Amino acid sequence: MVGTKEYNPRSMTPEGWITLTIIGVAALLLISEWLRPDLIALMVILALSLTGVVTPQEAFSGFSRSAVIAILSLFILTHGLERTGATRWVGHQLLRLAGTSEHRLIGVLMLTSASLAAFMNTIAATAVLLPITMSIARQTQIRPSRLLIPLASGALLGGTTTLLTTANIIVSSTLSQNGLQPFGLFEFLPVGLPLVIGGTMLMIWLAPRLLPARDVAGEIVRIRRLRSELAEVYHLREGTCEVTVRRGSSMAGQTLSQGGWGQDLGLTVLGISHEGRMLKAPNRDTEVQEGDILLLEGMPTPEQMKSYGLDLMYESDLISNLASEEVPLVEVTLAPRSELEGRTLRDIRFRERYGLQVIALWRQGLVLQQDVADLKMHFGDAMLVQGPRPRVELLGLDPNFLILEEETGGLLGLRALLAAGIMIVSIAMAATNVLPLSIATLAGATAMLLTGCLTMDEAYRSVEWRTIFLIAGMLPLSIALESTGTAAQLAEGLFQLTGGVTPVVMAGILLLIAIGLSLLLGGQTAAVVVAPIAIASATPIGADPRALAMTVAIGCSLAFISPLGHPANLLVMGPGGYTFRDYFRLGTPLTLLTVVIALVALQWMWGL
Repeated sequence: MVGTKEYNPRSMTPEGWITLTIIGVAALLLISEWLRPDLIALMVILALSLTGVVTPQEAFSGFSRSAVIAILSLFILTHGLERTGATRWVGHQLLRLAGTSEHRLIGVLMLTSASLAAFMNTIAATAVLLPITMSIARQTQIRPSRLLIPLASGALLGGTTTLLTTANIIVSSTLSQNGLQPFGLFEFLPVGLPLVIGGTMLMIWLAPRLLPARDVAGEIVRIRRLRSELAEVYHLREGTCEVTVRRGSSMAGQTLSQGGWGQDLGLTVLGISHEGRMLKAPNRDTEVQEGDILLLEGMPTPEQMKSYGLDLMYESDLISNLASEEVPLVEVTLAPRSELEGRTLRDIRFRERYGLQVIALWRQGLVLQQDVADLKMHFGDAMLVQGPRPRVELLGLDPNFLILEEETGGLLGLRALLAAGIMIVSIAMAATNVLPLSIATLAGATAMLLTGCLTMDEAYRSVEWRTIFLIAGMLPLSIALESTGTAAQLAEGLFQLTGGVTPVVMAGILLLIAIGLSLLLGGQTAAVVVAPIAIASATPIGADPRALAMTVAIGCSLAFISPLGHPANLLVMGPGGYTFRDYFRLGTPLTLLTVVIALVALQWMWGL
């Protein structure tokens, strides 16, 4: 055991206590979700500056840090690969190797998402492969819920293999801030690669045993199945009815808009049967005629319908004709960079803008049909949307939505090859130390713009500005932790609390702390807070500070046991029809395995 002075919290400076208070308040606000994370980050800047813990220059230094520039540039580079179809093509080619075996498909899917996440944003890698995975699942008759958590988990594991993950870049920047050598581009690979391999092998064996067999929209897409089966998915039978327009009805001769079906009656007209022919997804200008049979979403009373000259039947025979090739039912979720999170369909005038209607919404295992237009949209929701195919394709062009339907591999176009070449050159320059990572990625992002792979407007939209402001606002906390001596004090306290443990045990403790804080606060914030403490912890136990810093970076990516641990987990929650329990059941053994593998690999690589 290495001797050290007794830890005394009273020796902490007033600035140190202020720093801890700011961290505690910020953590409570992040956990409670009372305020947006990026707003909390701005409040942290103000609190640190106004209390004099850091200078104004240090408070705003996060916006000029090379780590922030590198992360911003990577968003643009990644979107260039997405926009030109390069990543989609690569994903298709790799997944073609999977065949129809569920075990093989899980393995190939995880390795594919890990490979993409090694060189691009983790969330983007998941989003690119999500529609492809849904398509392959339905072609192979494998439920999407058996594949989507492995997809997200593979992307998280892939983020541990290179420097290009946000948390890894933040930790590397913290090393530079403390006068230590930052990590190289592939310095994580000896630890990350065993994690990918071990995690994949566990998923191949465990996922088919623990994951549920659900397909939120698949049964609806195959609409000709029995109504009793449909009720298990979006409960359409329970939320729909049928009315016949009698002779002399006040609704006859009026359009849907004039009749006030939605505004006055609170009903959604899904289809109109006229003289035996079914009109699907009628628009607001469609005229209702005597003798028509209307398929409605909603549960009106017979007395209410009778007053309008309508005959009500709760059991509908028109559900089987609800969708067709020309008027499909598709599943839609919010895209990772969507600006619509927290807004309602009515707020954005969804039906008027796109000519589509949302029939139902799946949220955390619950099917919601009533007043869907007034529900605030959240990441992880899945919406069942009906409408003409050209309108669906128009929705697919909106960067705020992600349509989960079949895509074709297609050919690799010139711009896709160009975008891939730019990414490869940028990575090569950073890997060979020809240019620093921030300069190499910024040069690549600029090349994407100059070559027309992206427009400036697309580049601005590709950046997750919430993440940029969150990171830039939280980075001054690492300066405060180091400059006030708080990191050293906390490291000393951790050493005394654990009784002077060995370096590998300290690495295990830091790894668990990083995982826990990532689940509560997010990986970026956890990296900012824990990295300075890890670096300071190295001296009392005689460990390499870079080894303990890497431990923290790895831990920030191992957030498997909750959908809230990482946006990639949340992205697949709705399409997979998952609940929190599904993540916990599979994420717990995966977390335990990856912790063991990470510690073994860190000890082998760094001699802990």
